[in-house]
Amino acid sequence: MSDVFPKWTNQLPLKLVAGVLLLGGSAVAGIWYYFTPAYTRVGYQPIQPVSFSHNIHVEQLGLDCRYCHDGVEKSWYSNIPASSVCMNCHNQVLKDDPKLALVRESAASGRPIPWVQVHKVPDYVYFNHAVHVNRGVSCVHCHGQLNQMDEVYHAKPLGMTFCLECHRHPEAYLRAPAEVYNLEWQPENQTQQLADGARYVKEWNVKRLEHCSACHR
Repeated sequence: MSDVFPKWTNQLPLKLVAGVLLLGGSAVAGIWYYFTPAYTRVGYQPIQPVSFSHNIHVEQLGLDCRYCHDGVEKSWYSNIPASSVCMNCHNQVLKDDPKLALVRESAASGRPIPWVQVHKVPDYVYFNHAVHVNRGVSCVHCHGQLNQMDEVYHAKPLGMTFCLECHRHPEAYLRAPAEVYNLEWQPENQTQQLADGARYVKEWNVKRLEHCSACHR
């Protein structure tokens, strides 16, 4: 009497398991590679409740980043300014402009404007703004040319690879404290950047932190 099933079916369970593992591994690898900020966040530009142009305020009028984000040198996060800060100027400049109605209402009522957050790292990542800007890391390195943006968008990947590149080679990115908020500053050349950067690393005792607990606490 012949077998009910062909002999090749004996290999079927093993082949099914191997296929599932192969497909699962491919899916995990794809998610690992593509579900990073470089692919999921770069270019993100939400519509804000009030149109605010960094180009006008920073590039044209010359406002320092710290006038609005006054906590960036002493806090782990860069604060969004209160409406009262906006009204320091706009109680005289464009004080009746309908585009600023929500700003005036917020300042009068004390209710904050519901800004949409653009730059965000996962909850399991620890990042301290004050530590970075006080050690020569410019806003432009992580956020791009904000001074040229009419509407802020997510310009840099801010993923693990991006952060580790700076942590491993800080001398290639550090600048003098006086130039941290000068978003147009450029080094004379790469050789000068590396020489100055190496000096800052030594003088400021900058650690090349690569261990997990540096960012995951």
